[in-house]
Amino acid sequence: MEKDNSKSQIIIYQTEDGKTRIEVRFEQENVWLTQKLIAELFGTTKQNVSLHLQNIFKEKELNQDSAVKDFLTTASDGKKYITKMYSLEAVVAIGYRVNSIRGTLFRQWATYHLKEYMVKGFTIDDVRLKEGGYKSRYFEELLERIRDIRSSERMLYQKVTDIYSTSIDYRKDAKETELFFKTVQNKMHFAVTGKTAAELIAERVNSKKPLVGLTNFSGMHPIQRDMSFILRKII
Repeated sequence: MEKDNSKSQIIIYQTEDGKTRIEVRFEQENVWLTQKLIAELFGTTKQNVSLHLQNIFKEKELNQDSAVKDFLTTASDGKKYITKMYSLEAVVAIGYRVNSIRGTLFRQWATYHLKEYMVKGFTIDDVRLKEGGYKSRYFEELLERIRDIRSSERMLYQKVTDIYSTSIDYRKDAKETELFFKTVQNKMHFAVTGKTAAELIAERVNSKKPLVGLTNFSGMHPIQRDMSFILRKII
């Protein structure tokens, strides 16, 4: 595969307000850099990068077959050479290990966004969204995901309960409040399926089925919270 090094770039810099920013230019949905470019990126030596890569693959943090590819590159003299290049995942893994000023900036940036994701449930590159300059299908994907979240039953139900809680005589432990919430939730279920929550449970829960008929749960496997919810409904 022939490769043009100029198309894949990662730039780490600090803005005027002291915040770290990282700009990435993608080539075929990924970034591929040589050891030399990775060393320049993090302000370290090629030998140091090579050592980190060896440890990364030895510790099986990354699969070497997917993180390393041979590309046919053209040198300044016009000759073509086979050059090993490393994926974005490999670059990120090195960024967490390298001991340099650039490495520190990278980790500060990564920690900020990881914390934002863990606290808020999302992280967004506002500058890129405002300025554009990236594949439009990513923007369309973002809009579609936001629409899906906003239209979810839980979010719609939350909006209704938020409005109800602004009532001057609202009391969350009142019987009227409990009845209202139950009625609203049942109406939402009925609007979508034509059945109430109790009817849906009676129809779908079956002790003879795998997982008692559970078809939707968080993660790869159901957790205790998912099963406890089903058991409460059966009882």
